[in-house]
Amino acid sequence: MEKHDWLAEAFEAERPHLRAVAYRLLGSLLEADDAVQEAWFRLSCSDTSEVSNLGGWLTTVVARISLNMLRSRKLRREESLEASVLEPSTREPGMIDPEQEAELSDSVGLALLVVLETLTPHERLAFVLHDIFAVPFEEIAPIVERSEIATRQLASRARRRIRGGARVADADLSASREVVDAFLAASRAGNFDALLALLDPDIVYRADWASGKSQVVRGATAVVRQARAFLRLTRFAQPVLVNGAVGVVVAPFGRLRYVAQFTITGGKITQIHVMADPAVLRQWHLAVLSD
Repeated sequence: MEKHDWLAEAFEAERPHLRAVAYRLLGSLLEADDAVQEAWFRLSCSDTSEVSNLGGWLTTVVARISLNMLRSRKLRREESLEASVLEPSTREPGMIDPEQEAELSDSVGLALLVVLETLTPHERLAFVLHDIFAVPFEEIAPIVERSEIATRQLASRARRRIRGGARVADADLSASREVVDAFLAASRAGNFDALLALLDPDIVYRADWASGKSQVVRGATAVVRQARAFLRLTRFAQPVLVNGAVGVVVAPFGRLRYVAQFTITGGKITQIHVMADPAVLRQWHLAVLSD
């Protein structure tokens, strides 16, 4: 077997792992595939005669490429929530297989993908490589150009932000989670009677769109009737901690569209506040809820 053919075969064997690493680092299947393809180009142009662990070498290359992409990534186009609601199936331009990305984002966890976006590139890389893929800190340190101790601190900071649920009382968290889970289940099933049973009769629903417009609806029946655009997108929703309380992120394919805060009193939802302004969302603290 010629060297090029051997490299191509070895690379294809590593591709699923490399794609998984790049996807968690970048949060985009399209960008992940670009990073993996760039890794193949670098491999095909490199002298690998002294490489004893090709998988580890390729993981490092993909991590470096992904880190550079994170550093240089421009601010994503700020889409209005109303546009997203009108086109709930909107997907990333150029994405080859939306079903595959949906499957991948579900397997990773929409909430984790959203929270990873709040980390710095170095924090994200240190956490993903160490906590998800068990890469030793001594191998991560050269990629982020930090000492091993500093790299451990990067991962620790990321871990604290991602797992912020420890600050919330277990009883309150569990009770609120049950109500929010029931709300999402009823919304996805289109079971409006079940939704009404979860809402306080005097509930206040407020939606602040990215365009600057706001909508306020009062009363359980009116909320179920007027908030159908919100309810349609709950198939892309997942519970998270929002500023220390149970809320919801809606993130098709891991792309954050909006965050909903819930106020729950006596087992009933008394307020829902939906926010879509990216500038405001960046100021909120989101954390992953433990299962």
